[in-house]
Amino acid sequence: MIITRTPYRISLFGGGTDYPQWYVGNGGAVLGFAIDKYCYISLRYLPPFFEHKHRVVYSRIEDVKRIEDIEHPAVRAVLSEMGTDAGLEIHHDGDLPARSGLGSSSSFTVGLLLALHAQRGRMVTKRQLAEEAIRIEQEVIVENVGSQDQIWAAYGGFNRIDFHPGGSFSVRPLIMPQRREREVISHLMLFFSGQVRFASDIARQLIANLESRASELKAIRAMVDEAQEILSNPTRPITELGRLLGESWRLKRSLADAVSTEAIDDIYRAGCEAGAIGGKLLGAGGGGFILFFVEPQHQHVVRERLHRLVEVGIDIDINGSTVVVYRPKGFAIT
Repeated sequence: MIITRTPYRISLFGGGTDYPQWYVGNGGAVLGFAIDKYCYISLRYLPPFFEHKHRVVYSRIEDVKRIEDIEHPAVRAVLSEMGTDAGLEIHHDGDLPARSGLGSSSSFTVGLLLALHAQRGRMVTKRQLAEEAIRIEQEVIVENVGSQDQIWAAYGGFNRIDFHPGGSFSVRPLIMPQRREREVISHLMLFFSGQVRFASDIARQLIANLESRASELKAIRAMVDEAQEILSNPTRPITELGRLLGESWRLKRSLADAVSTEAIDDIYRAGCEAGAIGGKLLGAGGGGFILFFVEPQHQHVVRERLHRLVEVGIDIDINGSTVVVYRPKGFAIT
């Protein structure tokens, strides 16, 4: 039995510039952090006593005889790419809902890749893990996804990720006083809108608009530099980060009509009227989690105003994707 634990993420600034259709020619950057909420993947060799050869358990259960019969796109793609003659049983459990803007799909892919490598006795670097997941999602499954989610899932931490023209990336931990980091976390409130969506469908429209939204994307990219300066300079009021977050969301909404909905706009408006300095919808848009930046003394008012929504407490994950149980022996070895 192998069990991996892979974090979800919160992207604060730069979202939209991490699509390869943009950054390969223009460069890009994002700033944010992995959170202490996780996707768990358990993997074991399936005993040869069943009619099916593979079992995949997530929101549904798939019992199949061939890899190509698996309907879950990430499982089918990863197993096909890595190859296996042995029967496998794969279980997924998540701390938070899927399709909710926290990078859950990429966390799943990264966690599954790590589990399969561990099962075969292979050590992989965080970079290798992120690059494999990006290739699987963008080139094998051919989903409309960016490249930040896979990196945060693999690396963890509070980072700035730069995407360089040509396609490479670099990851740099944000350098700031510990007090500053705690100050940021204490100002964040995360709420689930109750709506889930397929990010790839929304991202398709966003990607189609990239070239015509070049000025907005350049402004979004510049906000990464500004946010890094605010965080690293303790003399600047932390509230400036909240205002910048609100400006970033306004720009992000302009990238495609599907990014926001009337219901999301109502929630965002209610949060700001109750005292939030700024905020944003996480992920590609259309639903999922909404993040607000609120001074601690006003948080009870925001909480009361949004009492119908589920609030989730968060902190920073520093480990990235990890193997938490390693018992690789089973009925077959490939």
